[in-house]
Amino acid sequence: MTEVHYLTEEGKKQLEEKLNYYKTTKRVEVTKKISTAREFGDLSENSEYDAAKEEQALIEREINEIEDILLNCEIVPSAPVSKNEISIGSTVTLYDEEFDEEVTYKILGSTESDPANGIISNLSPVGSALIGHKKGDVVVAKLPTGDISYKVLAIN
Repeated sequence: MTEVHYLTEEGKKQLEEKLNYYKTTKRVEVTKKISTAREFGDLSENSEYDAAKEEQALIEREINEIEDILLNCEIVPSAPVSKNEISIGSTVTLYDEEFDEEVTYKILGSTESDPANGIISNLSPVGSALIGHKKGDVVVAKLPTGDISYKVLAIN
């Protein structure tokens, strides 16, 4: 079964731009590197050629991954479907009971997650635990380091 990749409209646009860059610029650059390295002679002992071929493989893999994401993506509405229930696209304010502090997370697909900036994946332990809950619920997320409890204060 194909994995669905949840993206915002902006995230999709950024991936399309990155894909275009890889196809039109990076491919050309690495092709030139391979061509130049071939001119050095014996390919069996040519480290420049080997490095360029490895770079080419990485670029092609990245292109394939981006194409797969774009082919199997679902656009997350700019505003959550419901402000009563947490879903992908929701921004939630939580009370972290262990550290006695409020935290705010935006829940997006794994492609756009950026935990350092408060954007968590719907597939992460915290993100998946929050999906479907309502304001006032206490949610327990099972982390590798142990369980953590949050009280849902607000859904935006």
